[in-house]
Amino acid sequence: MSEYTPATSELFARLVAKHFAEDEVTVVQGDATVAQAFARLPFGHLLFTGSTKVGYSVMRAAAENLTPVTLELGGKSPAILGPDYPLEKFAERVVVGKTMNAGQTCIAPDYVLVPAGQEHAFIAAAQKAVNACYPDILRTPDYSSIVSERHFRRLLGLIEDARGQGAEVVPLSAAAEPDAATRRIPPVALRNVTPAMQAMQEEIFGPILPVVPYRDLDEAIAYVNARPNPLALYYFDEDRGRIDRVLERTLSGGVTINDTILHIAQDSLPFGGVGESGKGHYHGFEGFEAFSKKKAVFFQSRLNGMGLFKPPYGGLFERMVKLLIR
Repeated sequence: MSEYTPATSELFARLVAKHFAEDEVTVVQGDATVAQAFARLPFGHLLFTGSTKVGYSVMRAAAENLTPVTLELGGKSPAILGPDYPLEKFAERVVVGKTMNAGQTCIAPDYVLVPAGQEHAFIAAAQKAVNACYPDILRTPDYSSIVSERHFRRLLGLIEDARGQGAEVVPLSAAAEPDAATRRIPPVALRNVTPAMQAMQEEIFGPILPVVPYRDLDEAIAYVNARPNPLALYYFDEDRGRIDRVLERTLSGGVTINDTILHIAQDSLPFGGVGESGKGHYHGFEGFEAFSKKKAVFFQSRLNGMGLFKPPYGGLFERMVKLLIR
């Protein structure tokens, strides 16, 4: 369990111990040193969910025992506004996905791609959606705190880095200032972002939303493809031809069309990343297969023709081989 959530980890360990025998399910707690030792054990299979950086370490440790791994990592998952899709509906659905757990989910929309010239309109619509969902964002139980002081400071650092490099930081909530006492950060949008900014290089995992304009859909697709494959991709459009073009020309772990987050909730769909966003799949039947070993078993029948294939080989054998090759 994560050392950053000691109360949740302790509760989980207590409940698991109450309902399962130790040789069925065991919860191990500790810091990064314990996690490294854990990953080096000769398990039959390892699943890790977390950052790409830690995913590299887990896979290196597992390689010592040739332990197969499933990695569910993350990355910068884009939300793309199609040319004709209603902007307010897009903004509302992106806001709901982005502010769930204050953006601290692996498949939160990381940034948005909107047609050039619609950046201001999108931000205004996002502000309307945020204030409708969270009218008292610093106090409502519907909004989350940042998980730790370290990540609270990291997110504030992303904002200041972007501001220092020329980005416009636009509050999306009536409560504009972060609250250090509760570690709540009201959501903000970033305009005029550049690739050099930290917020455009690393997974944000928080309520910061860069807004990137594009001139045509091909440019939006090229923008996504020029970066590591995301864990999730969200495209909003009613035109089936454009939807198919995005699906066929981008590579991501999963996709939700005309909404965010929801593909993870479909038990019949496999969930997992690709490239830097992960390796392997689980959920539903794919989860059963991921943690199973298919063992081939062959039963030879009493009556069989194997006698024809034993040496010494003669003319009958050659005729049989020629027949099989044909």
